[in-house]
Amino acid sequence: MSYTLFISDLHLEESRPEHLKGLEHLLAEHAGKCDALYVLGDLFETWIGDDDDSAFNLAAIDAFAQFSKSGSKLYFMHGNRDFLLGEGFAKATGGTLLEEGTVVDLYGTPTLLMHGDSLCTLDEKYMAFREQVRNPQWQAMMLAKPLEERRMIAQMMRMQSQQNNANKAENIMDVTPEEVVREMEAHGVQQLIHGHTHRPAVHDITLSTGPAQRWVLGDWGEYGWQIVAQPGQPFSLERFPITP
Repeated sequence: MSYTLFISDLHLEESRPEHLKGLEHLLAEHAGKCDALYVLGDLFETWIGDDDDSAFNLAAIDAFAQFSKSGSKLYFMHGNRDFLLGEGFAKATGGTLLEEGTVVDLYGTPTLLMHGDSLCTLDEKYMAFREQVRNPQWQAMMLAKPLEERRMIAQMMRMQSQQNNANKAENIMDVTPEEVVREMEAHGVQQLIHGHTHRPAVHDITLSTGPAQRWVLGDWGEYGWQIVAQPGQPFSLERFPITP
């Protein structure tokens, strides 16, 4: 049976080893069976460079490598936490890095894939931050710093993000509906899959070309989330338990 999987917002970190175990279980379960797996950003809580060869990171890379060796395709998209994922990581896992706003053909259905943070245009402070950290010169400057210094910077950025988000209105942290419509119409699609907002749901949308849907993946906590696409069937948003 042909099928394709989508996940996002695992926020892997050493303090939550159960999420890595959940990922390893998912990869082992579907290796060689699914056509492809798309990881739509924020795979890691922080990623400070492909040279960070901690045992935790290497375990995740090895799990992905075993998956891709099985013959299933593997794709990654940057999130707002792991924007420094590079070609070294992709090569080590056997995967391919995709740009935000990539359109793929899912068994005859053109579908727009995004992490989703670029859709949150009402959050002006975050959009300015996003523009800064996606700048190649800023990234080169960051990656030139020693690993330990990058760890400290990442921790400070994480704390600042948590403080900023605590004071933001709910609608600012969600996608801007007009931006969703604009992106979908610009790409000529009726289906959009993204993560980032941690608000798993399926939204019906009206475009100038007709009805459309926005599929939102959830973040991994007590449960994991995935979207399954199969030939001739509607997409399916599914929740599954994460065992501690």
